[in-house]
Amino acid sequence: MYNSDTEVIFPLRSVPFLRGLRGPQWDQLIDYILSDLASQQEQIAFILMIVRLVGCSGCNADSFRAMRGCTKCAQQSIKRYRGEDQDLINLYEKTKQEIQNNPRIG
Repeated sequence: MYNSDTEVIFPLRSVPFLRGLRGPQWDQLIDYILSDLASQQEQIAFILMIVRLVGCSGCNADSFRAMRGCTKCAQQSIKRYRGEDQDLINLYEKTKQEIQNNPRIG
């Protein structure tokens, strides 16, 4: 079965669909990532954070997750995340630092 929402890694086009799944802090982060204020490095950091949280590297075309699509898979993972919104924001900030400290990116 082919799903047009399935990519190799979580796509930036799916970020708007993560809004409203958690509290106001999470929504502010989503809004920022989608705004013109966010740099490409910040967007990459967000995508990398989602890839790690969701486990995109373990997904393949025959998996149940791939059949559902990236958006639904990420939505489910974000909804089920047991930490607080601040934990997700801290994780994003840590990933952003990792990206900024890597001279091969950006």
